[in-house]
Amino acid sequence: MNIIDGGVTAPKGYKAAGTRAGIKAGKTNKDMAMIYSECPADVAGTFTRNVVKAAPVLWDKKVVEEQKVAQAVIVNSGIANACTGDEGYEDAKKMAVLTAEALGINAEHVLVASTGVIGFKLPMDVIASGINSLKDMISDSRQSADDAATAILTTDTHKKEIAVQFEIDGTTVTIGAMCKGSGMIHPNMGTMLGFITTDLAIDQSLLQKALRENIEDTFNMVSVDGDTSTNDTVVILANGLAGNKKIDTENAEYEVFKKALNEVNTFLATQIAGDGEGATRLFQVDVKGAPDTASAKVLAKSIVTSNLTKCAIYGKDANWGRILCAMGYSGVEFDPYKVDITIESEKGSIQLVSNGKATDFDEERATEILSPERVIAIADIKSGDAVATAWGCDLTYDYVKINADYRS
Repeated sequence: MNIIDGGVTAPKGYKAAGTRAGIKAGKTNKDMAMIYSECPADVAGTFTRNVVKAAPVLWDKKVVEEQKVAQAVIVNSGIANACTGDEGYEDAKKMAVLTAEALGINAEHVLVASTGVIGFKLPMDVIASGINSLKDMISDSRQSADDAATAILTTDTHKKEIAVQFEIDGTTVTIGAMCKGSGMIHPNMGTMLGFITTDLAIDQSLLQKALRENIEDTFNMVSVDGDTSTNDTVVILANGLAGNKKIDTENAEYEVFKKALNEVNTFLATQIAGDGEGATRLFQVDVKGAPDTASAKVLAKSIVTSNLTKCAIYGKDANWGRILCAMGYSGVEFDPYKVDITIESEKGSIQLVSNGKATDFDEERATEILSPERVIAIADIKSGDAVATAWGCDLTYDYVKINADYRS
């Protein structure tokens, strides 16, 4: 498997565009994106577990569950179209209809996504104008993928996209992807929009199975601030244009695809975590020695979501007591007098705790290790062989500044 330069237009048969329609304040910010497949594609999706679901989520769930096929995605940033009642749902549906009319496809094969401020209605005249502009701009170029990835951002500081290629029975298959996410991010997905395209030929039920299982170990292991959004959406389209023999069983080729999908989603998940609002560093937590995977995941999430631990990471403070404390209230039973805690980064590695007690570590050396943009905490509870990884970020003054005046 090779990582290549590209985004959602990298696989065969996909086009994209991004433009400024005028939803966001300012004169230059792109705020609408479109993805188009030259032929109908099998589609799979995962969505927020928040009881309060935005209108686009309700529309997309219906497309995925009832149609199982999609040919286009239309996305706006700036307004979430959440908590907008029946009118909001009708606006989401209208976005699909307008996109379908522009592209000459079935409206029930159009996915819709929105991100931004909750509780505001979409300016449908602006949306309609944006769709017409996007229709004339879509192409399979690298720049078009870049424009689309930029247009979906809100408080993100940079675009997040990737493309990989791998072989299925001698046939080259490509996956391209883009996502956004910076705040309101918590396990179960946050204001996290992810759009994955592939030219693989695969049974829709297997596509859904692979995505659902992979999400649990990637996007759902990310936390920025503990808030689960109303708009979480990750979808994958597979149009089959690579020409491989269709994968219809969980065979070796299916495993190859799953491995590639994991590579893509892990990359995107870490990009989101590292770009948390106001963040200065990516914080990765590895838990090992757990009795089962479920316990390992709970422990990893508890550490990565601890505000006190996140503050310590920001301060480059090797305050290991906060890590052990977060493990203790996670609900997982373990022997605290068996726990080892180590921190590491590109600057090296240092053990802070051995069997539940502090080692005689060098504080200055620990601060040095906690200084790079990516730091890792490893907690070994020595109770089994299960492992899990979670990703988050530090908690800074800027997080409060960003969210104190988000609506303005």
